[in-house]
Amino acid sequence: MDREFWLEKWQRNETGFHLDEVNSSLVAAWPQLGVTAGRVLVPLCGKSVDVLWLLQQGFDVVGIELSALALTALKADIQQLLGGEFERQERDGLIIDCHPRVVLIEGDLFAVTPDHVGPIAAVYDRAAMVALPAAMRERYRTQVVRLAAAAPQLLITLDYDQTVAGGPPFAVSDAEVRASLEAVYRIRCQDERELIEQEPRFRAKGLTSFIQRTYVLASLT
Repeated sequence: MDREFWLEKWQRNETGFHLDEVNSSLVAAWPQLGVTAGRVLVPLCGKSVDVLWLLQQGFDVVGIELSALALTALKADIQQLLGGEFERQERDGLIIDCHPRVVLIEGDLFAVTPDHVGPIAAVYDRAAMVALPAAMRERYRTQVVRLAAAAPQLLITLDYDQTVAGGPPFAVSDAEVRASLEAVYRIRCQDERELIEQEPRFRAKGLTSFIQRTYVLASLT
């Protein structure tokens, strides 16, 4: 899985992963993080309307995304909601657009440093971990913990039989989440729901189960 794959997805408008409504699991589970203010890191944010919801709740947002097309759309939505202008700077091979309440970073997630994002109060991951194949996910998890200094995290995963259908989105099991993050977080599965009836694309591939899990991750320190 490389950057060109995702850039072509956006260029071809093959963005079935994008939702036009706020994710219901975000709305239901976010209060469980116990975070009331500060910056929320949204890795691989796309043009998600979830960013707008977080802003409406009073949080500031740092989004990281490869696609300039996605960020252009997201910036327009943010400006419609908040007004104001973005100021652009280029640092360390990244394009960084800054608004009084938002920082949007265009570029490789793995090239971003804590200095680029500033202090982070929480992390929201709906579509980042599941966008990556198994070989990349451990590096991704390590990078997010580094960027956010193990801040509380709301993590949403998908789980299904990858011998029947492949990703993305990729299957991430409960066992993988716990084994890879238990050294850093107290892990609570807040919600588990069967979505196969809402996923005709995956039913057509032969799947009989497509599970979404929502985790609340609290730092051990």
